[in-house]
Amino acid sequence: MKIFKYIIYFTLVSTVWGCFDSRKNIEGKASSDTIVILKSDYKEKLHGFWLGQNIANWTGLITEMDKVGTPETMPFYTDADWGTRDLPAVWGEGVPHADLIDFYFEQTGQPWGADDDTDIEYMYYYLHEKHQSSMLSAEQIRDGWLTHIYSETEAPLFKKFTDSQPVIENFLWESNQQARILMTKGMLPPDTSEPENNSKYMMIDAQLTTEVFGLLAPARADVALKIAHLPIRTSAKHEAEWAAEFYVVMHSLASSVDDNLSMKQQTQWLAEQARQYLPKSSTVAKMYDFIKVSYENNPDKNNWEKTRDQVYQRYQIEKLDNYSYQDPFEAGINFAASLVSLFYGEGDIKRTIQIGSLVGWDSDNPTATWGGLLGFMLGKQGVEKAFEQYSLSDTYWIHRTRRNFPDRTPDKAGEDTLEFMAERGLDIIDNVVVEQMGGELSADGNSWKIPLTEK
Repeated sequence: MKIFKYIIYFTLVSTVWGCFDSRKNIEGKASSDTIVILKSDYKEKLHGFWLGQNIANWTGLITEMDKVGTPETMPFYTDADWGTRDLPAVWGEGVPHADLIDFYFEQTGQPWGADDDTDIEYMYYYLHEKHQSSMLSAEQIRDGWLTHIYSETEAPLFKKFTDSQPVIENFLWESNQQARILMTKGMLPPDTSEPENNSKYMMIDAQLTTEVFGLLAPARADVALKIAHLPIRTSAKHEAEWAAEFYVVMHSLASSVDDNLSMKQQTQWLAEQARQYLPKSSTVAKMYDFIKVSYENNPDKNNWEKTRDQVYQRYQIEKLDNYSYQDPFEAGINFAASLVSLFYGEGDIKRTIQIGSLVGWDSDNPTATWGGLLGFMLGKQGVEKAFEQYSLSDTYWIHRTRRNFPDRTPDKAGEDTLEFMAERGLDIIDNVVVEQMGGELSADGNSWKIPLTEK
């Protein structure tokens, strides 16, 4: 059996929710403690991550904050709304890039615009490159934020919505905004996420800015959580922190899931592994368990709306499982919403993004998370095939939202390409494998040999 065409073989005895596997190393000898990954195949997967994430981000932005749990006056979207005209968000405005609720694509010649679901991950990528480091320090994170992220007063004018006037926009919200303000005063992570310093610590921010650390630590969730710890704790603590870690674990273990399983089984296995990392008494763990059972007990797997409505009733109205809803940008309600699209999407990237866009609340964030994960699992060509789109843009416009990055594509619109980003990710992982995992690069530099347990 091949994992990304790795020179590894698995024997798997599994159910949907659990599995046992034995692996062989590059020499063909049975080994349960190592995995060998070809870098050329991983590059294809990283390319798929960035492509899938951008498609999902810009699709989800169409319905961002349109429906935030007030069904009496503003009924939730359902499948019937797909393909219809987009309604204004709660602030009364639509988006400039689309009129209809549908998949959004940038074609060759027009770069994907940076947004907060991709640009801070891009920044962390760059900081790892710049410092040639396998794990960023608190000082490197702070200095990176201050260098590459505008303050509220320095940012240029930007017209974000169709009918809005240009305003100063630094593309930071909620907890990230508070964290940057604290950084200007000299504060470092993790203090920037401490409740006494940052009252927004429970917001969604870290969930959408740190998934990439899972991909920088292939098959090693422990290492992924280690290198993601300070980036997550830049803006999140407690429930918000644990939700972000859940995503990191899933992205890391996507390198070791059995691809002989269906995509539905693969995503469910990944979710169940990540569930084991959530504190048992936490609200996010209880949310996971509730939504999983709701999905499993629903005979109509197309009726995701049933579980979404249960999420609204249970958490926004009844405030169960120690969750007291206050804000549609909170980590909790959006974590719950993301699980609805994960389970009912059943590993289908199109269906997952579709449900994520319709489910409500801060809809671009869960869609971007799952678009990135499923894009990684499919690879660039798999994403193109899934959407039947073969002339998608490969360029990326980081300076739409952030600043002071090198222009790697001076002859093209934007400053980078998804292919270049994937290629550079391999160099970061070289350092992570050697320095954090105690692993090895092959003699020709074309593969990694990764120990699956801490040495």
